[in-house]
Amino acid sequence: MTIRKTTFALLASAALTVSLSARDQIKMVGSSTVYPFASAVAEELGATSNYPTPVVESTGSGGGLKLFCAGNDLNTPDITNASRRMKAKEFKMCEKNGVTSITEAVIGFDGIAFAQSNVNKPFSVTKKQLALAVAAEVPGKNGKLIDNPYKKWSEIDPSLPNREIIVYGPPKSSGTRDAFEDMVLKATFKKMPEYTSLYNKDKNKYKAYKKYHKIRQDGVYVPSGENDNIIVQKLTKNKNAFGIFGYSFLAENEDKLIGAKVNGIMPTPDAISSGEYPISRSLYFYIKNSHEKDVPAMKEYINLFMSDTMIGNDGILGEIGLIALPKDRRDAIRASVEKREKVSLDTLK
Repeated sequence: MTIRKTTFALLASAALTVSLSARDQIKMVGSSTVYPFASAVAEELGATSNYPTPVVESTGSGGGLKLFCAGNDLNTPDITNASRRMKAKEFKMCEKNGVTSITEAVIGFDGIAFAQSNVNKPFSVTKKQLALAVAAEVPGKNGKLIDNPYKKWSEIDPSLPNREIIVYGPPKSSGTRDAFEDMVLKATFKKMPEYTSLYNKDKNKYKAYKKYHKIRQDGVYVPSGENDNIIVQKLTKNKNAFGIFGYSFLAENEDKLIGAKVNGIMPTPDAISSGEYPISRSLYFYIKNSHEKDVPAMKEYINLFMSDTMIGNDGILGEIGLIALPKDRRDAIRASVEKREKVSLDTLK
């Protein structure tokens, strides 16, 4: 009986190994901002090749990298999309789990839009005003931080409308949330002693300078999931509200929404690509190189995604909101991806 059980177990294990040794369909996870671009390339691959259309899941950048870094077996994703760069701690998590050969691909620019229903009058806000609207704590009259009391924009600055502050935005797992915190909250508060003194009282003891980026949790900022279309729907129902999401979702919904000016600049393709729009960032995907031998569709998908047909100045993805990189940078990144150059901690600094 023992021999039979052992033999059966070995046969079952062998069958499982064969079933997991290769697959035709690519599995992808990651950013909701990159999702429409990755999905468009996936559909094009399915329509123009002998491979099945890849599976693309919107899990958020952080959630995607967690799944991607879980290991090398074929039950883990082949590619993860990200609306911000991989963090050092995520790279270390990958290394710990044996995922040691990763290639970074940059596909283009995106702006983080601060938008509202187009039934409203145009709105203009500075990065500092926006940071003070969503921060968990703000400077009080005595210079110390207090719980954010602002309920109307006019309470932050009399020049702003006497309008309720309500912001639908991405959750903590989102790369858009990470980028917003970096470019709006951290960038603003690192210049304000009320915030820096919290963490920087003894520079000799605390060498790491931590920047303040806590977002309020009193119902004014409403985390709205990884599907940015949900935020779009909420803005059409609540005319007082603003939403935070990738520019591509604003471009796709210009019949319903208008972007707000940030530091006097509207989110437009030219302003985002030049860096003039102050909340601009690059978009990425990360390749698990160890999977390529067992998932042959990966090479064709990656080549298609990085082609000028998709990400060039007149590429297909530009029609749904992706903003092209300059040609020389695009060519350099494409060459790096073709060589499957490996990400290291030094390259992520």
